[in-house]
Amino acid sequence: MITRRIVLAGAAVLAFAGSASAQDYKAKYPELTFAVVPAENASGVTERWTPFVAYLSKELGVKVNLRIANDYAAVIEGQRAGNIQIASYGSASFARARLTGVKTDAFANDINADGSTGYYSVFFVKASSPYKSIDDLKGKNLGLVDPNSTSGNNVPRFELDKMGIHDAEGYFGKVVFTGSHENAVLALSQGTVDVAANQWTSDDDSTLAQMLTKGMLKNADGSAMKKDDFRIIHKSAPIINGPYAYNSDLPEDLKAAIAKAFFESPTKDKAAFDRLSDGQKKGFHPATTKDWDGTIELIKFVDSLRKKKAT
Repeated sequence: MITRRIVLAGAAVLAFAGSASAQDYKAKYPELTFAVVPAENASGVTERWTPFVAYLSKELGVKVNLRIANDYAAVIEGQRAGNIQIASYGSASFARARLTGVKTDAFANDINADGSTGYYSVFFVKASSPYKSIDDLKGKNLGLVDPNSTSGNNVPRFELDKMGIHDAEGYFGKVVFTGSHENAVLALSQGTVDVAANQWTSDDDSTLAQMLTKGMLKNADGSAMKKDDFRIIHKSAPIINGPYAYNSDLPEDLKAAIAKAFFESPTKDKAAFDRLSDGQKKGFHPATTKDWDGTIELIKFVDSLRKKKAT
């Protein structure tokens, strides 16, 4: 016979087990490391992400440390070694991680202000330049971001290949990896390169827009540059927004807690969430690793171009 006492005792056991389970990951992971790829300079990344990381620490009940990666590969290798538990990836760097056996799983990506979850790779030139298309830039200098950047290397090479330019290094006078999206725009503004590849979601949501808002771009006379000082001469097809990913080997309760904290952040800590994108994102969209299968195929294609060039 099932008595009220047995039911209550059973409920108490379940409650205790649930409570103990909730604490399991805290014992194993008293600290977590959250790494971010270098879309902007280190101080900019710190200012943008510190409030959100503080929010994560509060929600997860363990200290979350922010790591600003020197390059995209550092995030990949940090997750491979298990030194990074949560990462903000670009689509191509996540695909590269998966292709090279890193045990990492996507759980979310950004929702744009218009509700979409994608962006574009664009080629920027200065508006004062005579360049109207890629055809005008043969022998000129191209600024890229990082070998593992989606919009700053892999998609640009794919787009160039579609135009019949199978060897970027042979077509342009010089191809320079600048290290970050901001550095690529800076190189263009300062005349170090004639054209720069970069990420762009809308006129108000891009690395260029963020830099203009912060007053980072100056003319030769010291005056602030404006949006119309730059021109887009080519825009790619839409690219899926890069994922937020956690190590596949993390405890399931910790994975669930991380995802929950992300999805609830726009309402639980709107100020911290809005700081991430200057208020240009609406929230986080639930995602799975398979959502980047198309990007993996893109990376394989770009790798094949490199191999053809080597032979």
